[in-house]
Amino acid sequence: MASITFWLVSINKPTADYADANVRSTISVEACARWTYYARDRPSGMMNHSKFAEGLLGDFLRHMRSLGGDVEPVKLLRSNTYKVGNAHVLARVAADTGKYFFGLNYISAEEVANLDNAFVAFVCGDVSSSVIMPMLDLMKLLPQISHDRNGEFKINITKDFELALKGRGNREPLNAFLNNWDLITFPAKTPGEVTSAEQSFHTVLQGRLIEIGNDRGLQTYSPNRAKKFNNVPLGELTALDKCPDLQFANHDSLRNIDVIWFREAGKQFYPHSAFEVELSTGIWSGVGRLAALREYTARLFVVSNEHNRFQQVMQSQPELQSRVQNVATDHVGVLYSAETRLRDLRREIGI
Repeated sequence: MASITFWLVSINKPTADYADANVRSTISVEACARWTYYARDRPSGMMNHSKFAEGLLGDFLRHMRSLGGDVEPVKLLRSNTYKVGNAHVLARVAADTGKYFFGLNYISAEEVANLDNAFVAFVCGDVSSSVIMPMLDLMKLLPQISHDRNGEFKINITKDFELALKGRGNREPLNAFLNNWDLITFPAKTPGEVTSAEQSFHTVLQGRLIEIGNDRGLQTYSPNRAKKFNNVPLGELTALDKCPDLQFANHDSLRNIDVIWFREAGKQFYPHSAFEVELSTGIWSGVGRLAALREYTARLFVVSNEHNRFQQVMQSQPELQSRVQNVATDHVGVLYSAETRLRDLRREIGI
């Protein structure tokens, strides 16, 4: 058997993509110095299995193109998610081993579920055996599916196309979704109602930051109250209905910052941390809004994967250069996942 070499991934390194037996996914860098592994000198069987999975994914995409409409990867999510016409599809493939096994991380599933017209396609050994279901339906079933401590769900589909749930003999029939290509090619919403992946992911990041702040006992605020994260308006997630008026901050700039955490002391609010999510609108405007808090000791963050661009902007802002920190989008997801698990564990054991 080939040896496995373990490396400690530095928080400063970018994420790394890898192709595994069933799925192509992303290894996220974790602030808690989580161990991840890279196999050196993989056994030939594993390598062949990876090539099979790659070929099966290619077959699926070719079939989607044959049904009409453009098929484009949603690169922003890095999870084998594709825009197919007006739909968004997360593709997972598995070889036929007597059953079909798919790994699915909750963070990836949540990001896809927040897209408009979102579906998951489980390709079971062959494109002619594809289970296609709305992502929201799968999200409702996830609590009944076994997962590891890192939020990786173990999705098992039987030869009879039943989804294995927790509990002996507990199964969910999936035959109604077998080769249901019409779900993708004829989604319910019209093109004018479809929100872009960038707009959706922007809201996901805001929602995650709000929930992290809430879990830490801080007072949270966001200006985008109507936008929904996991079908809940951000205005219902935040602790504050409106942005507090601070004495030494321009209120027009302050109230438009994507997410702000406040400490409350008596009847006064003090800014703790502020976040600007910048995926496509540039970094200049976000830094400009964060500058409204220059007179306070609040921690200032730009959430962006454009690290080089961030560095260029900050070089022209020497008075803020030591104050504003760049955070990758993956790091927000890792932190959100860890804090959510910690919250659930506290509730479970009562400490």
